Amino acid sequence: MANEIRVAIVGLGNCASTLIQGLTYYRNVGKSDTVPGLMHTELGGYRISDIKVVAAFDVNKLKIGHDISEAIWAHPNVAEKFADVKKLGVEVQAGPILDGVAPHMFNSFHVYGDGVKSVDPAKVLRDSGAQILINYLPVGSSEATRFYVKACLDTGTAMINCIPEFIASDRAWAQKFEEKTLPIAGDDVKSQVGATIVHRALVNLMLERGVKIEETYQLNVGGDTDFENMLDENRLASKRISKTQAVTSLSDYSFPTRIGPSDWVSFLGDKKICYIYIRGRKFGDRPLTIDLKLAVEDSPNSGGVVIDVIRGTKLALDRGIGGSLDSISSYAFKHPPVNVPDNIARQWAQEFIDGKREK
Repeated sequence: MANEIRVAIVGLGNCASTLIQGLTYYRNVGKSDTVPGLMHTELGGYRISDIKVVAAFDVNKLKIGHDISEAIWAHPNVAEKFADVKKLGVEVQAGPILDGVAPHMFNSFHVYGDGVKSVDPAKVLRDSGAQILINYLPVGSSEATRFYVKACLDTGTAMINCIPEFIASDRAWAQKFEEKTLPIAGDDVKSQVGATIVHRALVNLMLERGVKIEETYQLNVGGDTDFENMLDENRLASKRISKTQAVTSLSDYSFPTRIGPSDWVSFLGDKKICYIYIRGRKFGDRPLTIDLKLAVEDSPNSGGVVIDVIRGTKLALDRGIGGSLDSISSYAFKHPPVNVPDNIARQWAQEFIDGKREK
């Protein structure tokens, strides 16, 4: 089909589960319908029904060898079910483990053993005709992410990097994609209404209203494997940088800031609890404090955002655009190549969709 967008996914966790459910749940919406979380039901001529998953990689032996429609429910996934996903005819392949699993997570992830041989992702991408690879690997998967990046470059596959490994925002990697005339969008997907974008909005409000910010923190707890994985502080360096710069980049002066995951509370499941605190000074040097609690289902919070990014990345492929997609990335990611206020980022993204901005 001429309008088909062929995507591959690495990491079939909760976010991938929600994305695949969304492709089913909203497949038949009309052009004039409103879908919560999407910029447009039809974006650049592409609708949700144009997106087809053609390949998937994971290291969980309960998912490998199964159709994607079955694998998205395998333990330890805890995403809420909101769609009946029919068989897609795509079997989950065993990807290389590398550093994609934290040492304390091998049991939780049911990582395959010696009886399973990993596939060559580059060959799978070629054979499946995938146009875009979506990276949903666990936070801290530095080596594994770059392994798949190289597979994309070798096979002419565009990439959407949903995790805080700096690829799109790294000039050297972005240049490699530009040389191959391949688009890359990233890094670290921003939720529809999540901790980072709410924190950014509050900080931006205070700055625009002339409040002198003195200190701020954002503490997050959750019950899914993402939070369990992030109990290993060694895997958190880029995540803390990504979330912190998303907030502090709005200000032309520095202030004490602490942002990042705080703990794993298993019984929360896919629920994420965020506590945001900001203290500043207003007119007359009087104190002003904001204390906020945000509770969301974590994985559905980025599903619609990723659907927009998929379609935006396909537009770049259609237009022969390579390198980092600055406009789409600024709108949809915490650590984009260029970090601007969210209203400007949305304007840039719309201008890109309309063909008025190259990237």
